[in-house]
Amino acid sequence: MLIWKTLCENFFQQLIGSDQVVADLACGYGEFINNIKAKKKFAIDLNSDARQFLDPEIEFCLAPASAISQLGNDIVDVVFTSNFLEHLKTKEECDAVFAEVLRILRPGGRFVIMGPNIRYLAAEYWDFYDHYLPLSHLSLEEGLVQAGYEVETIVPRFLPYTTRSALPQHRVLIALYLKLPPVWRILGKQFLAVARKPAK
Repeated sequence: MLIWKTLCENFFQQLIGSDQVVADLACGYGEFINNIKAKKKFAIDLNSDARQFLDPEIEFCLAPASAISQLGNDIVDVVFTSNFLEHLKTKEECDAVFAEVLRILRPGGRFVIMGPNIRYLAAEYWDFYDHYLPLSHLSLEEGLVQAGYEVETIVPRFLPYTTRSALPQHRVLIALYLKLPPVWRILGKQFLAVARKPAK
């Protein structure tokens, strides 16, 4: 998808770096992991069909986000997930995901999370039948701290809610949007969080 190619080239690549071991949690059709440069890439999803959308160099893990048995302890530099946590049915499920991500991250490794911020879209949030767990940037931060992470960055308003919303579709306009954080505070309805596994 052109939007994700532009997001990676103009924002996430600089945030993550290109010499990292990166895992995409709930990878979907590989929109992020196919477009990010990394030393090694893992894609994790419950849907076996996801594998066919991934570039050949990506290692696919067919697993729930709370039990990624294919990956050992302390082997990933960055775990990324987008628009996933809201599909978990309970906070207990979310806690289990946080614990599993913490397990596979190397000490000092980062968990990068993007998702709809219930504080700014309380009505539209429930327009999707498979949304269960409402999170704001504040409740997300609290959950991450309770799970043992050090929260590095919280952006309450990052991207608009969906690709059908006000986010411009042309790659030049998307790149421009990413360079203008004041505009995020007007159009943004998704949070961006970066949390770190404490160094030993």
